[in-house]
Amino acid sequence: MSSASPARSPLLCAEGAGEALWFLGTLSTIKSSGETTGGRVSVVETLAAQGPASPMHLHRREDEWFYVMEGDLTFWVGGQVIEAPAGSFVYGPRDIPHTFTVASEEARFLLATEPAGFFDAFVRAAGEPAARREIPPAPTEPPDIAGLTALAATYGMEILGPPGIPS
Repeated sequence: MSSASPARSPLLCAEGAGEALWFLGTLSTIKSSGETTGGRVSVVETLAAQGPASPMHLHRREDEWFYVMEGDLTFWVGGQVIEAPAGSFVYGPRDIPHTFTVASEEARFLLATEPAGFFDAFVRAAGEPAARREIPPAPTEPPDIAGLTALAATYGMEILGPPGIPS
């Protein structure tokens, strides 16, 4: 009898489970990854406070989608502004610049990428294990943009600008 590959086996990651990381000011919990799905899909549950959440960037290797579970997000995808309240689904194809902000006091959303193995690995490399399953304390120093940009490039992403919706 052969063992099933991760891509062909069921996966359960229950509420409160998953690899919890503090990543770019958010609590990001990896619910599925390249390792657990045979490279097919990564899903990261994210809890974030109001304000800019992502630098302007694009993905060269994967498509990205968001499902807003609680709160409100505002996206900028390829020049289009999209208001996304709870229950909204937003798709961001690879090679299209995008960013988003949390418009409500807090938001909880799923962020998925297909194929897996790039974004989830970047979250691990740029994040740190969460001391608690909550939004991390505010940073005391500005982020190392040059270092983050170089790290992102190793995972097929390009950081194009600062966080926030362009005017």
